[in-house]
Amino acid sequence: TKASMEGLLAKLRTDPNDQKSRLLLAEAYMQEGRVTGNHPYYDAAAMQLLQEVLKTDPENFEALCCQASLSLTQHHFSQGLALAEQAQAINPQSGYVYGLLTDANVELGRYDQAVKMADKMNQVRPDLTAYTRVSYLREIYGDMPGAIQAMDMAVKAGYNGLEQTEWSRVALGHLYEVSGQLDKAQGYYERALAMRPNYAYALAGLARVAAAHKDYATAIKNLNLARATVKDYAFTDELVDVYRLNNQPEEAEKMAHESVEMLADAAKQANDNEELGHYTDRELAYAYLKTNELDKALEHAKIEYARRPDNIDVNETLAWVYYKRGDFPEALKYMTVARRTNSQNPVLLCRAGLILTKTGKVAEGQALITKALETAPYLNPEVEAEGKKMLAAR
Repeated sequence: TKASMEGLLAKLRTDPNDQKSRLLLAEAYMQEGRVTGNHPYYDAAAMQLLQEVLKTDPENFEALCCQASLSLTQHHFSQGLALAEQAQAINPQSGYVYGLLTDANVELGRYDQAVKMADKMNQVRPDLTAYTRVSYLREIYGDMPGAIQAMDMAVKAGYNGLEQTEWSRVALGHLYEVSGQLDKAQGYYERALAMRPNYAYALAGLARVAAAHKDYATAIKNLNLARATVKDYAFTDELVDVYRLNNQPEEAEKMAHESVEMLADAAKQANDNEELGHYTDRELAYAYLKTNELDKALEHAKIEYARRPDNIDVNETLAWVYYKRGDFPEALKYMTVARRTNSQNPVLLCRAGLILTKTGKVAEGQALITKALETAPYLNPEVEAEGKKMLAAR
């Protein structure tokens, strides 16, 4: 990629009006941001190039799609949806644009509309990117076997070793992990790592499997390798849990504060630059729970909720923050919305079970906690511990 970026820069120096090269360079920057995790630098550079293209050609379909994609990466979901709809009006036969419309609608909690867009995408262009969307939606609606089947189709439709293929392979591994099939998950993570050496998301997957088997040293090693390759807050956040499990409270504390700093930094950039900064309030809410700053956790969960009140993950976050604050009726209110698609995610089910138990719906709550802990107790150590404690108290 570096060589092709240099080549495109040289072309633009020779001919500043070469919009095709400008667009290709923007796309290369976006991919580099995704691969390295250095979104602030590459996304800003890409956005500037796209604005230059759209200044001379406001109807440029590719530039609008790229801008929509960047907006979604930055968690500016309403803006991403508006740009994707603009692009769709110009070219309603593009599979890519329906992918963007699927993603934007999912993030805004408009799941019925997302399903329609994913169906349209599969009519126009059934390929890896279309199958991954189908998989994600099936997972949201609680159909885990269907989600696994679609993600398997995605992997088979891709070229081995390409980033998007290995991303899909890791996603398939994660579906098995969530379903309680750790051996299968491990197999997919190992294969992804063989196909794409040092692939951060495969390393993180193997780290989670190791942690589930209580091999914390391997988990810590793999998460640190992943962190060294890609800047992603999730790896730092997962390290907090593993250090705690490995009885290294000081390291855990250090990582928890590092998580907050990474996310708060991104949030500050978003406030300083409305157009491009990365919104991270949902992630910040969870990060502040780990540093036991419950007021800040609530503040950021509410900010995210104000942005997209229909999204099930956002409702789950707000419900869990209220639970941690001891406000169980409020927690139940948001958890009810979080469960409206019948998602079978064990962490969601365990949290729901804890909240139901605390609000007097004991039998229903205990059944959910038991189901979650029987399926995949290792997914979230804190939620697992709370679930076990609640069952033991009965």
